[in-house]
Amino acid sequence: MDTSREKRHGVILVGHGGVAKDCPRELVRRFKELEGARAARGGEPTDEELAVDRQIRHWPRTPATDPYKAGLECLAAGLQSMLPEERVVVAYNEFCAPSLEEAVAQLAGEGASVISVATSMLTPGGVHSEQEIPEILERLRRRHAGVELRYAWPFDMNRVARLLADQVHQFEPQQRASA
Repeated sequence: MDTSREKRHGVILVGHGGVAKDCPRELVRRFKELEGARAARGGEPTDEELAVDRQIRHWPRTPATDPYKAGLECLAAGLQSMLPEERVVVAYNEFCAPSLEEAVAQLAGEGASVISVATSMLTPGGVHSEQEIPEILERLRRRHAGVELRYAWPFDMNRVARLLADQVHQFEPQQRASA
């Protein structure tokens, strides 16, 4: 009998993703043109769009050229320390690798039978968190039928507000904190 303790768990932290500062703007412009053309006509991405997307996503990065990626990886490291029994990996919606599809394939390949997906996009109303991630997960559920994919979203706005309030208090002047 399989119990939840016997299942291997993984966690994917999905961030928006950003273009590396030293990635050629012409490459990004071309990608946006191809993406816009696809949106206008409908259908699947062309081979050229996929190739340009891969080139942007796999552009070499450092914390200086992609501080967003460095920040998300730092957040994932903190999450990993709080979830020592889980395997935590990052994924990006766009402009950076790995994609959510790649991250799910990685964890499934490592034997994860349950994968929880959380995003750093905290508020409702975003296309990535409300539409794209759920659509991708639905496709991935068919592709990885033996893996339970959970989406840890939407966030409880009161808990998010508490996080932000704690952050504000952290930066209050010392004299106010001691009063």
